[in-house]
Amino acid sequence: MDKSKNQVVTEKSIRLLQQNQYTFQVDSKLTKTDMKNWIEQFFDVKVEGTNSSRITNSSKRRVNKLNLNLTSRKKMIVRLKRDYFIPLFLSQT
Repeated sequence: MDKSKNQVVTEKSIRLLQQNQYTFQVDSKLTKTDMKNWIEQFFDVKVEGTNSSRITNSSKRRVNKLNLNLTSRKKMIVRLKRDYFIPLFLSQT
């Protein structure tokens, strides 16, 4: 799926991993249902819920005396059911 761009690795997302929640940067037109279905099929896990938020750019454009916020990114946090996990980092041994 080309709508899931990458995994987000921040202090908060690492803290959420302990609660079985995974953070992804996705296409801004992707819905929660589409993301849930894709995660369940691709990783063979069960999703308990999803949260989404739009990340606005810090710059604003002035068009015809209107200030517009440009939203180009969307972040989704996927919460998995108990006993399921997504292997994010594989150890090389």
